[in-house]
Amino acid sequence: MALSIGIVGLPNVGKSTLFTALTRRQVDAANYPFATIEPNVGIVPVPDARLDRLAELVKPRRVVPATVEFVDIAGLVKGASVGEGLGNQFLANIRETDAIAEVVRFFGDPNVVHVDGRVDPESDVETIKTELVLADLGTLERALPRLEKDAKRDPRLGKSVDIARRLYAWMEQGHRARTMEMTEEEGWLVRDWHLLTMKPMLYVANVDEREIGAALPDIDGMAPVPICAKIESEMAVLEPGELAEYLEMEGLAEPGLNALIREAHRLLGLQSFFTAGEQEVRAWTVRAGARAPEAAGVIHTDFERGFIKAEVISFSDYDELGSESAVKAAGRLRVEGKEYVMADGDVVHFRFNV
Repeated sequence: MALSIGIVGLPNVGKSTLFTALTRRQVDAANYPFATIEPNVGIVPVPDARLDRLAELVKPRRVVPATVEFVDIAGLVKGASVGEGLGNQFLANIRETDAIAEVVRFFGDPNVVHVDGRVDPESDVETIKTELVLADLGTLERALPRLEKDAKRDPRLGKSVDIARRLYAWMEQGHRARTMEMTEEEGWLVRDWHLLTMKPMLYVANVDEREIGAALPDIDGMAPVPICAKIESEMAVLEPGELAEYLEMEGLAEPGLNALIREAHRLLGLQSFFTAGEQEVRAWTVRAGARAPEAAGVIHTDFERGFIKAEVISFSDYDELGSESAVKAAGRLRVEGKEYVMADGDVVHFRFNV
């Protein structure tokens, strides 16, 4: 379950540099708008100290982390919603992702041209927000006549018409669709329209090196993840020993990208559980709130279809006692049934029969 996050922003804000750092893939990060046209895609491991600890204890033949897919999407400009700057293509690329990470330029390098000629994070955010909202208004304008026609034949579809009209009025005021209050049922109806501003979103503040660790203002009501993409891209090519020395020299606990990747994982509403054995220690991804059979199905559909029970150890118990046998001896291994809601960090053996 490697769901995808689209990296968006105005041209020359550091999207491709960030993507290179995330994936250690070299993509075209030239200093001009639209250097990226086809979206680059990279599968990125989710840093997880718990997985490392389990591997240390179990000593398996291989270790497999959870992953997040990042998609590097070309820069949007004013007018993208009506096709400016190849906007239709770029908006379609965003539509295919599960969430959005918007890179906002805070750095002031005079050698990297800003598309509007000045560094103004607040204005940049408003530009992207406006284009996404306008694109969604266009989607609803095309959908409403069909919905109204269908509702005349089937009154049960009236709810879809009502929520579409409410959403349109809300977004006409410049708001994202996701910020409008709606019931769970209405939320399911809205999903059918694949609106860009319904997607979960985080902001990445691309700062100067001297601003690393500095307090930043909220962006659109959300705390941004501060990253110096230039430094992160340099750290991404270091060998483990060199990276450790660099982090120690800079007084950093880890690369800033680690926090970004974990936040992206959380943004998608995901959590990890683990399987641990001599052959493999692995992090599996499941939606937060999933019950045990659904988690079993992530491993194999037969596991869900023939689910019997789950033998569960909390990571904290495994970490404290050091082995599965020690956990069993201490009476801390739990046997859970179909209604068990998975906790983040569970170490599990699924029993099934098909």
